[in-house]
Amino acid sequence: MEEELKCPVCGSLFREPIILPCSHNVCLPCARTIAVQTPESEQHLPPLLHPRGPAPPAAAAAAAAAPGPGAAAGSADCLDSESAAGGGGGGGDHADKLSLHSETDSGYGSYTPSLKSPNGVRVLPLVPAPPGAAAAPRGAGPASSSLTCPQCHRSASLDQRGLRGFQRNRLLEAIVQRYQQGRAAAAAAAKCQLCDRSPPEPAAVLCEQCEVLYCAACQLRCHPARGPFAKHRLAPPPGHPGAPGGGGGGGGGDGGGGKGAGGGRKLPTCAEHDLENYSMYCVSCRSPVCYQCLEEGKHGKHEVKALGAMWKQHKAQLSQALNGVSDKAKEAKEFLVQLKNLLQQIQENGLDYEACLVAQCDALVDALTRQKAKLLTKVTKEREHKLKVVWDQINHCTLKLRQSTGLMEYCLEVIKENDPSGFLQISDALIKRVQVSQEQWVKGALEPKVSAEFDLTLDSEPLLQSIHQLDFIQMKCRVPPVPLLQLEKCCTRNNSVTLAWRMPPLSHNPVEGYILELDDGDGGQFREVYVGKETLCTIDGLHFNSTYNARVKAFNSSGVGPYSKTVILQTSDVAWFTFDPSSAHRDIVLSNDNQTATCNSYDDRVVLGTAAFSKGVHYWELHVDRYDNHPDPAFGIARINVVKDMMLGKDDKAWAMYVDNNRSWFMHCNSHTNRTEGGVSKGATVGVLLDLNKHNLTFYINGQQQGPPAFENIEGVFMPALSLNRNVQVTLHTGLEVPQCVKQPKLPNN
Repeated sequence: MEEELKCPVCGSLFREPIILPCSHNVCLPCARTIAVQTPESEQHLPPLLHPRGPAPPAAAAAAAAAPGPGAAAGSADCLDSESAAGGGGGGGDHADKLSLHSETDSGYGSYTPSLKSPNGVRVLPLVPAPPGAAAAPRGAGPASSSLTCPQCHRSASLDQRGLRGFQRNRLLEAIVQRYQQGRAAAAAAAKCQLCDRSPPEPAAVLCEQCEVLYCAACQLRCHPARGPFAKHRLAPPPGHPGAPGGGGGGGGGDGGGGKGAGGGRKLPTCAEHDLENYSMYCVSCRSPVCYQCLEEGKHGKHEVKALGAMWKQHKAQLSQALNGVSDKAKEAKEFLVQLKNLLQQIQENGLDYEACLVAQCDALVDALTRQKAKLLTKVTKEREHKLKVVWDQINHCTLKLRQSTGLMEYCLEVIKENDPSGFLQISDALIKRVQVSQEQWVKGALEPKVSAEFDLTLDSEPLLQSIHQLDFIQMKCRVPPVPLLQLEKCCTRNNSVTLAWRMPPLSHNPVEGYILELDDGDGGQFREVYVGKETLCTIDGLHFNSTYNARVKAFNSSGVGPYSKTVILQTSDVAWFTFDPSSAHRDIVLSNDNQTATCNSYDDRVVLGTAAFSKGVHYWELHVDRYDNHPDPAFGIARINVVKDMMLGKDDKAWAMYVDNNRSWFMHCNSHTNRTEGGVSKGATVGVLLDLNKHNLTFYINGQQQGPPAFENIEGVFMPALSLNRNVQVTLHTGLEVPQCVKQPKLPNN
């Protein structure tokens, strides 16, 4: 609270505080030091520098005469009707004066600081009259004055009463007095915190850094003004007369302050009528008034209320406002506790991470040391190998050289002999021995088998780059959050599912991609079906009439985030599909939204459906729209890579029933079986029943089963298929329920 009780000019506790029009407070003595006179020499300013609006009478009278020796006394009377006051500081410029006095018509003006006091308050100096101006007589009227608030820098003009025209803040004065009394009591109780005596000596100084009270002896012994303590600031103990804001700040005025520790407080009286107490409150002027003020008519057209009622009302408003401030203060205290806990956590985590970093770097150094030992072992082995090879070669060459030298010396001695017959007896053998000895020195025998250079090059550049790039990655708290599945966009169509997701709002963690997982439709394990940056994915080729579970997670360089919630998707019970124009033979002609097929060629051509089956029971029908010249259309199933320029069933990739107007056959790998009576014509309907649970294929004509099950033990992925020529046109009907009642099949002919 002490900061609220200090004057913004002198920095001490308020002395005779007055309320400025901007609602800030300032000491009355300080107000005298910062009040600024408007000099009469303003008339010498250029026309643009004159104040706006009509000049006050006093200013107009002062403008008629030049300033004289009596100007100072007159200005002091203007500033304070009770005591004289010194003017502002020395010289200034016209721009400062203009900014202060150009808006006196409204009572406020802008503020351009020119000088700065030791307490941080900027003071406007007086503007001297231009040289050569005549001096005004002593009896000239006083110059007008202004006061600039040291906090908001707004200026207010003073009337003929001077500074006494501002209201005294008697409430603040009383609070300051109570605070001074409390500080004095605290100063009397302030004892040295390091004394060995009992009781301790009174404290003489307070170290603001150590926050310890010292007596004079303990301060010299424990806190000398040298070494690290030289920069510490020693202040008087709290409440000491020499302490900032202490009891030596000067006494208050006798107008409305307290009279002592035990005396009662004098009721405030009206500033204009000393014998009248305040009894009413003028809402328009925002000031208390007495009955005599009301009788004089100064507030005749103003809204006036009882002083007690307004006092209670404003107290209630202040209490209500304080409740909000109190809540915020409580939150601030809790926040400070949180910040202090955070400081401790940061300190502890910092030590932990330092220890972890040291351990990781030590592990890298240990690994490098072990690898260094391995590499040194390789170098040692290579060196020993080279030395062994060279020593073996030296020993071998030395032995051969000794043998050759001995043989040479022997042969020279033989040549010296003069016995022809004896020479011829051994010459042949010697010649052979010399030749053999010469042959031992083959090419390369006199070349070293190893080089002195080591063919070992250590590629340390990648490791050095890795060391230089060694840095902290984002920690685990920075992995992406849980993605949110957008259920309104997730859907199923036929045997395809579409999933959509997004990141939660206000998520700042980077996302590099997503992983979508799907189970097998039978409650099995999840498997990855998509990895990428998109947030919308469609999975085709699933089983019909199956329930799939799907989930998604995000990842970035820090790792993989948690899974989203699992969404359950149900594929269609029955298959809806059409003929596939992308895989059909070029002679096939499709119409009716790819549901009707015919052909341009007289040869049979194959067209497949857009669906693929690997599980479940499926049934579809083909209606014969046109049947001319007794062709043999074939109906059935096929692999995706079936041959499309011949009748369905002639290769090993198709299983079909081909039929004319009288009978039908089953065909696979060009093998014709089970001829059955009964053909097709215009308007006939051929049904195909694919039961992958029982792994068989059955055909129907006009609702009656055509022969026995055509094919059994079939497994894999199959697509609906059809082959026809230009004499046939059929229309596909899908999404049909499996026939429940099957008529007795026709027995095939032998």
